[in-house]
Amino acid sequence: MSNPNHVSSLIGDIYDAIHDQSQWSAVLGKAARFVGAQAGALLWRHPISRAAGFIRTFGIAPRYLDLYAERYAKLDPATVPMLLCRVGDVAGMSDLVPHGELLKTPFYQEWMQPQGFVDAVQASLDQSSADSLHLCFMRNHDSGMVDDATCERLRLIVLHMRRAVLVSRRVDQISAQAATFGDALDKIGAGLFFVDAGARIIHANAGGQAMLTEGALMRARGGKLAPNDAKAERGLHEILSSADSSNTGADMRTDAVPLTARDGEHYVAHVLPLPAGGRRRTGAGYTAVAAVFVQKTAFDMHSLQEVIARFYKLTPTELRVLFAIVQVGGVPAVAAAMGIAGSTVKTHLRRLFAKTGTERQADLVKLVASYANPLVA
Repeated sequence: MSNPNHVSSLIGDIYDAIHDQSQWSAVLGKAARFVGAQAGALLWRHPISRAAGFIRTFGIAPRYLDLYAERYAKLDPATVPMLLCRVGDVAGMSDLVPHGELLKTPFYQEWMQPQGFVDAVQASLDQSSADSLHLCFMRNHDSGMVDDATCERLRLIVLHMRRAVLVSRRVDQISAQAATFGDALDKIGAGLFFVDAGARIIHANAGGQAMLTEGALMRARGGKLAPNDAKAERGLHEILSSADSSNTGADMRTDAVPLTARDGEHYVAHVLPLPAGGRRRTGAGYTAVAAVFVQKTAFDMHSLQEVIARFYKLTPTELRVLFAIVQVGGVPAVAAAMGIAGSTVKTHLRRLFAKTGTERQADLVKLVASYANPLVA
C-alpha cells in the first residue's frame, strides 16, 4: 500500500465503514497492513478508573480480548501516557514507556508476548470526561520495532479514522434512540443522509426516509436531496461543492443550514464533510462526500442561551428576540408573540446584527444552530 491509489482506497474503505459497520474489522486489517502491523484495534479508556475495552479489533484472539478487559487494561503501561496525548497525536510504545521497562511488565510478558507482539503504535482519536478513544496497531517479530516510517503512515490516516469513528458514534446514538423509543422517534428524530457532491442520496436512515416521504421539509428530486426552501438548497449545494474539493481531511469543521418546513417549523441541517475525493479519482464506487444530519431546532436550552448571551454581550431582551426569530419566524410573528411593536423588534434586530456580525435573520438562525451542533466535540 505504498502508492497514492492504495492510500486513497484505504481512506474510502474507512468512510464505507460508517454506514456498514460490519466492515470495521476488515478496515482495521487493511490499516494494520498499511502501517506494517499484524493486529489493530479501536479501544476506549476511562480517564479515571483506567478501565478499558475493545470496540473493534483485527488479529487479536477472543481470549486475549477478554483478558485485556478483565485484567490487563489496568496493567497496560501505555494507558496513562495515552490519556495525556492530544487528539490526533501518534506515539510508538517506546515514546510512551521506555522499552526496557516495558519488557519487565506483566502486560508485555503475559499479554503481548504470548501473542507474538513486540511493539505497538497508537493514536488518540477523541477525548472527553467520559472516555477516550484510541487506535492501536501491534507488530510481531517479523515486522520489528515501530520506527518513524510506521508513525508517519499512521498519521496519514488518523484524521480520517477519527472522522469516521465520530460519525459512527453519532449513528450509533441515533440507532440506540430508535431502539429505545421505537418507530415514532424515527419520524421526529434526526434524519441522516449520506450524499455525493451533487446532493445525490447514497444512503438515508429511517428518520431521513420519513422526512422524504412526508415532503414537508425536503424531498428526493431525481434522487437528490432537495430542501423545499430554494435558499437552503443553494446553501447545501455550496457546502457540498466545498467538501468535494477537499481531499486532505485536515478541516474537521461542520456547517449548518437553517431549514423551514411548509408548516413553519424550523429545522437545521448539520453537514459533516467526508473527504474521499482521492478514492473517487481511482474509479471506486464510494462517492459520498458528506453526512447530513437533519433535526428540529431545540434552542430553548437555558445553558445555550447563557453561552450566546455572554459571548455576544446580549441584553435579556435582545436574547429573547434572537431566540424568538429562531423559533417563531419573522418580525411580525415575533412582535405578536412577544407583545411588542414591530418597530421595537426591528430595533433589537439591528443591535443583534451589529453585535453578532450578521446581516440577515437567516444568519442569526445559522449562528444559533452552530452553537447547538451535536457533532462538535
